[in-house]
Amino acid sequence: MAFRKNLDSDKESFRQIQNNINEFIGIKQFRKNNWFSVKDLLIVNNKIFISYTEEIKNNCWNTSIIYADFNYKKIKLKKLFSPKECIHSLKNIDGEFNAHQSGGKIISFDKKHILFSLGDYRSRYLAQDIKSVNGKIIKVNINNGDYRIISMGHRNPQGLFFDKKENIILETEHGPLGGDEVNLIKINNINKDSIQNYGWPISSAGEHYGSKSEMNKKKYEKYPLYKSHIKHGFIKPLKSFVPSIGISEITKIGLNKYVISSMKDKSLYFFELNKQKQMINLNRLEVFERVRDLKFKDSKLYLFMEDTASIGILNLK
Repeated sequence: MAFRKNLDSDKESFRQIQNNINEFIGIKQFRKNNWFSVKDLLIVNNKIFISYTEEIKNNCWNTSIIYADFNYKKIKLKKLFSPKECIHSLKNIDGEFNAHQSGGKIISFDKKHILFSLGDYRSRYLAQDIKSVNGKIIKVNINNGDYRIISMGHRNPQGLFFDKKENIILETEHGPLGGDEVNLIKINNINKDSIQNYGWPISSAGEHYGSKSEMNKKKYEKYPLYKSHIKHGFIKPLKSFVPSIGISEITKIGLNKYVISSMKDKSLYFFELNKQKQMINLNRLEVFERVRDLKFKDSKLYLFMEDTASIGILNLK
């Protein structure tokens, strides 16, 4: 892990923190495929949470969380959340598997809970299965690992932002061939034990890879990807990007002002929400590099960029 004394300084201070992450994911998993990886990291209230693709059984995977008290000398990680179910990489219902579609985003929610996203691993039917955690956003108790589903019908949730002031959660999601989404989850509905459904794989602005070819006929019969969410009883996205932009993180930068990062499109998208919680004033800023993550503090937007493994700073004053 690397630490910089001051983000405005070019002098870096690197130190290796002793940890036991190899007990959960390591060379054995990495050698199987580059799909298998650490997904996200959150440090909050002196605790560190790490999500990763867990090999729950041999060649059978899902997305899990380990955690520990944080310190700079030694981190002793242990499991917080590990699904009982898993998706087999070779033997599954649709004969498709992709661990890039694993979700894994973690954000803080309140003193007792974090929010966590899980993708469908290309077992699309799981997103509409209320008994499965896949294709869902869940609320996880940090004291005992208990969880509750708060939203479903997701393909591969990438970004999450909890806007306490507006009492909403904003979620970004990779679509299939086209159809990257920005979704709004209402906190009041969570408190009413209502599971909000965003439609995947019944409704989507995108198409299956290969589109409506003869080889995809059975796929469209099972997973039709209707272009209307509302007509089929689902919540309509705030925005669907067609073609896809490789959507990644989302964060707030001011009163009702937000920004989305992208990888494929190598751009930032700035927008506002009006009183009706509709997206307005969407503007694109090209940054010419894949942006994986965003942080905003003190009027500065920090861009975590993949191509050069660097951090960019955008002053928004």
